[in-house]
Amino acid sequence: MADPRHRALAETLVGYSCALEAGETVLIEAVGIPHAFTRELVRVAAAAGARPLVWLKEPSVTRELLLAASREQMDLMALGEATTMERVDAYIGIRGGENISELSDVPAEATRLWESTVFQRVHLDERLKKKWVVLRWPSASMAQLAGRSTAAFEDFYFDVCTLDYARMARAMEPLVELMNATDRVRLTAPGTDLSFSIRDIPAVPCDGRRNIPDGEVYTAPVRDSIEGTIRFNTPTVYQGVAHQDVELTFEAGRIVEAGSSKPDHLLSVLDSDEGARFVGEFAIGFHPGITEPMRDILFDEKIAGSIHLTPGNAYQEAWNGNRSQIHWDLVLMMDPAHGGGTIHFDDRLVRRDGRFVLPELEALNPENLLGE
Repeated sequence: MADPRHRALAETLVGYSCALEAGETVLIEAVGIPHAFTRELVRVAAAAGARPLVWLKEPSVTRELLLAASREQMDLMALGEATTMERVDAYIGIRGGENISELSDVPAEATRLWESTVFQRVHLDERLKKKWVVLRWPSASMAQLAGRSTAAFEDFYFDVCTLDYARMARAMEPLVELMNATDRVRLTAPGTDLSFSIRDIPAVPCDGRRNIPDGEVYTAPVRDSIEGTIRFNTPTVYQGVAHQDVELTFEAGRIVEAGSSKPDHLLSVLDSDEGARFVGEFAIGFHPGITEPMRDILFDEKIAGSIHLTPGNAYQEAWNGNRSQIHWDLVLMMDPAHGGGTIHFDDRLVRRDGRFVLPELEALNPENLLGE
């Protein structure tokens, strides 16, 4: 029997996130997910009059490809995939697999080679020009990281992925307007006192049309404006390596000191290229159903009461001039249970301990997004 939750999620991705129209071509990249859901996506896309294409991939196969990676191999892969991406109207990327650390033993140089060829040319240069949405698929390993049973995690997953995103879109409009009018931002929390400018860099609402689950507004700091220190209190996984307690110190926008539970790997990432030590994104998260980290960034960056700051490449929609082969979202939770914190825009208090305090932003607090 078909799972009705699959149909609901597929309809969200096709009809809302990508807003597919008759005659458009959509590329579905299914990485380690059940074929039943891929088939459902194909059916729903076709029913909308779109032309679905499918890439089927598997994380353990990708690991072997990267272990054998050569420049010629990656260039050819980038050429083939970029050629397809150029010719589609939309992209849906669903990433799954039973082991989040499947790529943890891939040498850093192989990962950097893939990032500078396939990821750069296919996803940064081409995919971001399209209508696109990306999401993770629930698995036993994700449930384990979240500290939940597999069944309970699946219920959580489908609930947060099929939220009323149209309601959220309306609620975030005043925050977008406020950020677009802001020059100076200051963040304070335990171990954190960071200031920077976002002047003249657009604020972009994320309401289910790019990521699922969603729930953030992002922009980017003026590239050389960041000063101070930030201590992230959320576990993070990058290139298959798990980190705790990442701390970064900035001078004139550049990371000059960095530490974590895996300092050697952290420094190797920050030394990937010149742009890796500058920041390409600043975002405020507020998904009401996501309240604890689970070491999956598509969920963790949306945690209610959080912010994230991103060493690496900036998005074109909020371009600050920083280009890099990396993009590492690092999350700071600011609710009382995780130490609290404040956000000020131009010396005006916007959020305290994870809750918006300005009347025009109160619709983004959890009880209002949930309609309670």
